[in-house]
Amino acid sequence: MTDLDELVNWFDGKNKVMVALSGGVDSALVAFAAFQKLGKSAIAVTADYKTLSEEELQTSRDVCSEIGIEQLFLDYDELENEDFTKNDSNRCFHCRMELGDHLIELAKEHNVQIIVDGTNLDDLGDYRPGIEALKQYGIRSPLVETGFTKSKVRETAKFIGLSVFDRPSNSCLASRIPWGQRVTAEKLTRIE
Repeated sequence: MTDLDELVNWFDGKNKVMVALSGGVDSALVAFAAFQKLGKSAIAVTADYKTLSEEELQTSRDVCSEIGIEQLFLDYDELENEDFTKNDSNRCFHCRMELGDHLIELAKEHNVQIIVDGTNLDDLGDYRPGIEALKQYGIRSPLVETGFTKSKVRETAKFIGLSVFDRPSNSCLASRIPWGQRVTAEKLTRIE
């Protein structure tokens, strides 16, 4: 059994799955695997928020079109969240907690039993409070659970022909604002 088979088979027995899709290679591979196993019972969700660049948003659309998976959008303004905009070392945690709230709400609306993301094994070694926040919501990480590192993700994505296989990792726009400096719409516009 190949690594890809193992990832696709991870979705065995899952009725309806929502993939939190950023447009990067990791979540794209998860969306591909979910769609291979579940077809229309797999849906992708992209948060169209202020800290996502327009290029990333378009890439997410392109990837979903490539795969054939339905894509939904969450549209909310994280700049209304004071815990996020104060930009302390837990900014990502606050952002992902808010994202988790919205994902859970959308999952209920669409009768989704499980939400998954594109976290891979290499992500676990970094300081990633956002990952911890999503875990609190029970969001699963099939790439971690099936032993995928970033290099294995890229190899597999290239093998299946995903256009984003060599796309550089791209953090949100707010990560380019030093901690302690307030996150504002003006700063995000300048960065983009």
